Amino acid sequence: MFIPEAIDFSITKTYSAAKRHNLVTVDTLREPDTDADALFESDELDILVRQIRNARAKGYGVTCFYGAHVIKCGLSKYLIRLIEDGYITHLASNGAGSIHDFELAFLGGTSEHVPTAIEDGSFGMWEETGAWMNEAILEGAKQGLGYGQSLAAYVDAHPERFPYRDRCVFYRAYQMGVPATYHVTIGTDIIHQHPKADFAAIGQTSGRDFAFFCQSLTTLDPAGVHLNIGSAVTGAEVFLKALSIARNQGHALREITTANFDLIPLGDYKAPVGQDQYEYYYRPRKNVINRPVSLGGIGLYLCGNHMETIPSLWRKLQLTED
Repeated sequence: MFIPEAIDFSITKTYSAAKRHNLVTVDTLREPDTDADALFESDELDILVRQIRNARAKGYGVTCFYGAHVIKCGLSKYLIRLIEDGYITHLASNGAGSIHDFELAFLGGTSEHVPTAIEDGSFGMWEETGAWMNEAILEGAKQGLGYGQSLAAYVDAHPERFPYRDRCVFYRAYQMGVPATYHVTIGTDIIHQHPKADFAAIGQTSGRDFAFFCQSLTTLDPAGVHLNIGSAVTGAEVFLKALSIARNQGHALREITTANFDLIPLGDYKAPVGQDQYEYYYRPRKNVINRPVSLGGIGLYLCGNHMETIPSLWRKLQLTED
């Protein structure tokens, strides 16, 4: 049997993140209580606000899968407030979402300048990020924890390393008993570049998180809500598979509301679309907006900048409550 040669990760050089220039810092995070009034308006947003409030009033779940760019837009505190206020019952993201959140918690900043860092091979080679996250994941795997739980437990056990942990989405979720799960693709995250990366532990803990996410989807039955905010591939694919598992196990989810937040104009996003149209290959359209509500329910698309749509969602939820 042919066995290809594998690179030796152990000789990869890392660098301290202490003096790194960060494009996002805790000082630039948006503040829900002092932000400007809502900037985004649409009929879809009004429908979504009504459906979220109805779902929570009846005890149905509201799950949210967000892309890492939501953190990079400085919107961490909005996600935290949405779970603190009881609107979101499960937060999920990809591996990058966990990394930006983790770096804000210990470093007070995240998001390096990739175009220059990739030129000399320093991109993503941050010792503290890679070492501590991989340590957390390995320790969590040994305890049978999920990926998100592993990170939060590590932050909790080492508070001296994380002076900004109150701005950390997964840590605040952990404190409030709200699941925060991370759905990882091997090779996509900078901590996979670190010599301490244990891919068995990464797979085990992220697989555990998938089981948690599937369980949370059952709480949407019959009329809960699922949000996909800026995750064009991972969020759309994970949601569709988890939905199939939930229905396979007897949860019909026939009246759910799904909503995708993104920047790409789709026109009439409910109209049939063929393989000769580029929109056909945009996964959130099929996997979030259209297919999940083929038996009933509502599929929505909110086209706009996250820095406008997410604050507007939160503010409208607050106004509706008054």
